[in-house]
Amino acid sequence: MVAPTRPHRSGTRPVQVMLALALLVTFGAGPATAAPSSGRAPRYYLSLGDSLSRGVQPDANGQNHPTDQGYADDLAKVGRLVLPQLQLVKLGCETEETTASMVGLVPSKCPYDHGSQLAEAEVFLRAHRDATVLVTIDIGANDLSRCLDRATGAIDPACVQATFQQAPANLATILARLRAAAEPRVPIVGMNFYDPFLAAWLQGPDGQALARLSVQLVTQYNDLLEAAYQGAGMPVADVQAAFSTTNFTDLVTLADGRQVPVNVARICQWTWMCALPPQGPNVHGRPEGYWVMAGAFVAALVQAHRVDDGPLAGRSGHLGAALHHLHPASTAR
Repeated sequence: MVAPTRPHRSGTRPVQVMLALALLVTFGAGPATAAPSSGRAPRYYLSLGDSLSRGVQPDANGQNHPTDQGYADDLAKVGRLVLPQLQLVKLGCETEETTASMVGLVPSKCPYDHGSQLAEAEVFLRAHRDATVLVTIDIGANDLSRCLDRATGAIDPACVQATFQQAPANLATILARLRAAAEPRVPIVGMNFYDPFLAAWLQGPDGQALARLSVQLVTQYNDLLEAAYQGAGMPVADVQAAFSTTNFTDLVTLADGRQVPVNVARICQWTWMCALPPQGPNVHGRPEGYWVMAGAFVAALVQAHRVDDGPLAGRSGHLGAALHHLHPASTAR
């Protein structure tokens, strides 16, 4: 299993403390505060989704493995600064889970006692209704990625059209069932996606045309997924913006001296897409990339609970500045 060292950032600890305070405000609005006499009773953060929810990374031989360096792990570590009893429960599937397999329309490649990831999550949420303080979900990336031939770069328009229709409908079903199973005040936060196919930019003019087309498809798809989350009244972690996905204008110099658009640079720096074989190209995040995703989730929670306008801002300084340090590459979409 790959285990790269978590990058050190000056000032990381104060940032974590402020983010933890933000999570405390969020958790404090939930059912966990209803039983102050429970002391150190476990509290749960339920992570759902595909391989990103499992922190998957490739090892030196290019084999994918779940790790403890994913965005869910980062969120849990920050959350434990204010809730030491917080336990992370990962029900995500690391083997190309789609919205269809998650909802049980087709068999999942991961074994679940109750048949599907969604059914498993419903059972967990009902069994721990008063102890679950956060649910996060990322699902749908594999629905769209199957429409692009990674070897040739060819895009299947019929597949894209079908995915644009079916995946948001499946997501709406998933969210409705999660909301019904969870305690009403428990935050359920979704996520949109970065565009790993921006790495094609490095392959010359044809690759650059593919990169631009892929951004169009990914942003359109993200809009559809966001509409499903918003329809369910759930905030969305804006990973698309955190990865500067639409920014072809600003240039960044890579380690090999090449100048590329900042969105391409982020994919090279924060995923394994630009890594040499056999470890790459690989769509999954590096530890730095997962840390950026975690920051996007916290930003969504902060915005949903208006932390900057509340008493937290006066006690801990400007939380927005802390979030900027967490993912400074974030730009307007």
